[in-house]
Amino acid sequence: MPKIVLNGVTIDFPFQPYKCQQEYMTKVLECLQQKVNGILESPTGTGKTLCLLCTTLAWREHLRDTISARKIAERVQGELFPNQALSSWGNTAAAAEDPIACYTDIPKIIYASRTHSQLTQVINELRNTSYRPKVCVLGSREQLCIHPEVKKQESNHMQIHLCRKKVASRSCHFYNNVEEKGLEQELASPILDIEDLVKSGSKHRVCPYYLSRNLKQQADIVFMPYNYLLDAKSRRAHSIDLKGTVVIFDEAHNVEKMCEESASFDLTPHDLASGLDVIDQVLEEQTKTAQLGEPHPEFSTDSPSPGLNMELEDIAKLKMILLRLEGAIDAVELPGDDSGVTKPGSYIFELFAEAQITFQTKGCILDSLDQIIQHLAGRAGVFTNTAGLQKLADIIQIVFSVDPSEGSRGSPAGLGPLQSYKVHIHPDAGHRRTAQRSDAWSTTAARKRGKVLSYWCFSPGHSMRELVRQGVRSLILTSGTLAPVSSFALEMQIPFPVCLENPHIIDKHQIWVGVVPRGPDGAQLSSAFDRRFSEECLSSLGKALGNIARVVPYGLLIFFPSYPVMEKSLEFWRARDLARKMEALKPLFVEPRSKGSFSETISAYYARVAAPGSTGATFLAVCRGKASEGLDFSDTNGRGVIVTGLPYPPRMDPRVVLKMQFLDEMKGQGGAGGQFLSGQEWYRQQASRAVNQAIGRVIRHRQDYGAVFLCDHRFAFADARAQLPSWVRPHVRVYDNFGHVIRDVAQFFRVAERTMPAPAPRAAAPSLREGEDAVREAKSPDPLLSTRKAKSLDLHVPSLKQRSSGSPAAGDPESSLCVEYEQEPVPARQRPRGLLAALEHSEQRAGDLVEEQAHSCSTLSLLAEKRPAEELRGGRKKIRLISHLEEPVAGAQMDRAKLFMVAVKQELSQANFATFTQALQDYKGSDDFAALAACLGPLFAEDPKKHSLLQGFYQFVRPHHKEQFEEVCIQLTGRGCGYRPEHSVPRRQRAQPALDPTGRTALDPKLTVSKAAAQQLDPREHLNQGRPHLSPRPPPTGGPGSHPQQGSRAPRAGKQGQRAVSTYLADVRRALGSAGCSQLLAALTAYKQDDDLDKVLAVLAALTTAKPEDFPLLQRFSMFVRPHHKQRFSQTCTDLTGRPSLGMEPPGPQEESLAVPPVLTHRAPQPGL
Repeated sequence: MPKIVLNGVTIDFPFQPYKCQQEYMTKVLECLQQKVNGILESPTGTGKTLCLLCTTLAWREHLRDTISARKIAERVQGELFPNQALSSWGNTAAAAEDPIACYTDIPKIIYASRTHSQLTQVINELRNTSYRPKVCVLGSREQLCIHPEVKKQESNHMQIHLCRKKVASRSCHFYNNVEEKGLEQELASPILDIEDLVKSGSKHRVCPYYLSRNLKQQADIVFMPYNYLLDAKSRRAHSIDLKGTVVIFDEAHNVEKMCEESASFDLTPHDLASGLDVIDQVLEEQTKTAQLGEPHPEFSTDSPSPGLNMELEDIAKLKMILLRLEGAIDAVELPGDDSGVTKPGSYIFELFAEAQITFQTKGCILDSLDQIIQHLAGRAGVFTNTAGLQKLADIIQIVFSVDPSEGSRGSPAGLGPLQSYKVHIHPDAGHRRTAQRSDAWSTTAARKRGKVLSYWCFSPGHSMRELVRQGVRSLILTSGTLAPVSSFALEMQIPFPVCLENPHIIDKHQIWVGVVPRGPDGAQLSSAFDRRFSEECLSSLGKALGNIARVVPYGLLIFFPSYPVMEKSLEFWRARDLARKMEALKPLFVEPRSKGSFSETISAYYARVAAPGSTGATFLAVCRGKASEGLDFSDTNGRGVIVTGLPYPPRMDPRVVLKMQFLDEMKGQGGAGGQFLSGQEWYRQQASRAVNQAIGRVIRHRQDYGAVFLCDHRFAFADARAQLPSWVRPHVRVYDNFGHVIRDVAQFFRVAERTMPAPAPRAAAPSLREGEDAVREAKSPDPLLSTRKAKSLDLHVPSLKQRSSGSPAAGDPESSLCVEYEQEPVPARQRPRGLLAALEHSEQRAGDLVEEQAHSCSTLSLLAEKRPAEELRGGRKKIRLISHLEEPVAGAQMDRAKLFMVAVKQELSQANFATFTQALQDYKGSDDFAALAACLGPLFAEDPKKHSLLQGFYQFVRPHHKEQFEEVCIQLTGRGCGYRPEHSVPRRQRAQPALDPTGRTALDPKLTVSKAAAQQLDPREHLNQGRPHLSPRPPPTGGPGSHPQQGSRAPRAGKQGQRAVSTYLADVRRALGSAGCSQLLAALTAYKQDDDLDKVLAVLAALTTAKPEDFPLLQRFSMFVRPHHKQRFSQTCTDLTGRPSLGMEPPGPQEESLAVPPVLTHRAPQPGL
């Protein structure tokens, strides 16, 4: 390997470094030798990871040589070599300023990146060098523990406490082997990443978690995710000593956000309520134990300790503290408009003092919380949800993280960092209050809408200054996208004497950058809030993307500012036939929101690009999303990147507003030369950094080439271009004519393909880096099924789901369910999308409303929990292709069971899913409900996201246990399952007429699919099939005559229609009150004027889906819906309630439909998800 000498240090590098790499290594050495901090930006593909590793390790060897030379010089008289003074060995003169006397004083290197998958990439780079330092990688018990019982625990904090219990009692043989086997050559010497560590630990039966902690003591370089460094709790937990160390943050563009989040929290009413429930349970058990005078049998299982070593009085005091804290938060007066109140950071101490949580008492409170959590660790039962208590313990540590010795105890004067904080109290949008406690200690606040206590840090400099106070020798922040570097340094609030904005290693003919302010039709392109959804802008952007796709070879990436913008754009383009044209050029793949689907989608995209004879593919992604962070789109996977707008943060979000106010205050206090950004500068910087991260996907190595399109007229402004990376700015050209863009890009690719070497064929898909995290724990499904699922655009875009009911796999409709199930397709049966699609749709819909409207109603966010599972799927089962007769009820039950199991499998770990299936088998054989409930509690109760799955299990509980299951659900989640007494009667004993899965009387199965239904089932309506397959029919243009009539049952004109409207409005007023009726009338008036169905649907859903008995109001609203919106409205009704809207035409001769009574009775629906 070539050896180069920089600043007197000899560096072994795997190849002759480029000029920009030498410059980068020189700056790293400058930081190390002068003990200063540095911000180093070097574009992706310039080998910064390799430069960092080789430089820091060479510098450590240089220090080692210097110490050796000094020691030899002290012992040897005279010169050994006449031509070379001994004192010059190791360049001791240069090191004279750095008095390191012994080998143990040589600084340790701490290398931090965002995720473990990124660290694995770094460790692989280290293996490619000639350096073989002692290495250690730190991880959590969740990643490293190999004890079967501890691994079964659902939450990380329960794993921690159960592990501690076993270690303290010496009952973990893996831990017991660490001291004996920890120094074995095979474990201590090799360079192991986190997966290697787990494999070696399993092979030698040694605990990888405690082995890594042992290796840390002697390691030369320690790898860890950077939240371990930034979070003071994590530093203490992992015993990380930073004194004299060199700390490197790779991928540091996320450090600012991590610094703030690690020092912030949101305490919800649900957290406090669940904590109180656990304390109630412990108090009750301890009281019984004290009365009996002997240990409770549960307390002594699996542990020699006699149980909880706490007095009843102390447990009661802890409960009183939590009740007082809950009361103090609820006592804060809020304005009546659903907004919150903001107070200075010091207010948190006043609030906590009302609950007697102070600097003096925090130690005792934390000890008590820790004892209770550890006491309950590993216990199987329905009252083991200790997440609320653990969160409270973490919060107390965050609030009181200031060392009292730095100032007077409790005095604001001694709490300098508090100026970086704000306290924000706002109404709870989640409504996840647990069941009201009926004991004498319950507060009246438990019956009212709760309030969330937020404690937000707005200065990443707070965490950075804390690191410096720990005695760090040098702090190096590096990434491919830190621009603008000057403002990034200001945000960190510590000095960075060394700064570098490196150029790229590529030549000018390898990159083309153009600002495209106008589309092919001359319309201005803009993602500004007031214009991004205008018909003119969306139409012009769609045409521009279609034209660009014609000239960019292979893979094309399109980045949108947010998920809602991407989804609205796709919906518009599909309606205008623009999506079909884009699909004909390059198949469309869409970045999903969920981690599990992401790996399948990106793998299918890579496969399509690499397929022989392929025209390439288009990947639609979101700035700040998974695709913009570290994914490898090198060579043909990403020849072009299109940025469709400036992704500013949501302007009305309270946290964004307060952050901007904080920065303006700080800048004002500092005067004209204040060392703070202004709020507006920070706001612009957030958008610029997200754009720069997206641009970084295009050039990944020395021989790569590609084009960047900035499709927003605001990129033409000089201040926006000044925020771009330094290596991009020289190549930017602003175009006035779209035709010139296409001409120049086509010429660019002709030249590049002629002059650049062809990339080597790929044997496998590129590494997904953090995308791997989502896949690692899951089993790899069948490749064919994965590809089908990945290509189904409608699985990931809620707005497109509203318009499609067919299978995502064209030509093979029966495989849609099997894609969800990872099993072989069953021939001749059309499967509904069912539970998973409905859950994802509801979740995404809620996310859209939150992101788009800061003060929107949160009702839709609860739809997944409110909608009964049977009703969710009822609407989907109405229309299906019949190739053979089947028993409808049994088939529906089987479908529900299979879909439910898929949802559970996606949410639970492999071990927990095995526990779940075993519990089901036991219940089936023994009919033991108590054992079933004890198993389900730990699996589903701790994580609020899993509550809906627990409620969905209701439909599979035997009738005589349904009432008990309802009680268990209320205890664990605070929500029931819609139990009614008739549910306890076996189905065969109910009314005689045959019922379909939704509980309604089935019609004659001879009815078949109507023409409109057949169009709805047309698989060609789906995007993402990997080929041009959209239906050639022109879409509706919005006029009544442009869409086939859906057979509306809208009231006839005249008196009958007036009577129906009057009756409906009277029912609305009776059910929703005057205020609700007024809201609905206002939305209806707006719909009449602007023809915007989305707006009226948002209001309608918020008003009518809170209670099942109001569902008919949503369905009957169909009488006001215009003909060209009828089909979409019906689909939305099905999504929200499980029933279609009233007003669709009678079933045609080929439709197996279910009769809908003209007036729906107010009966409770079948409960479920």
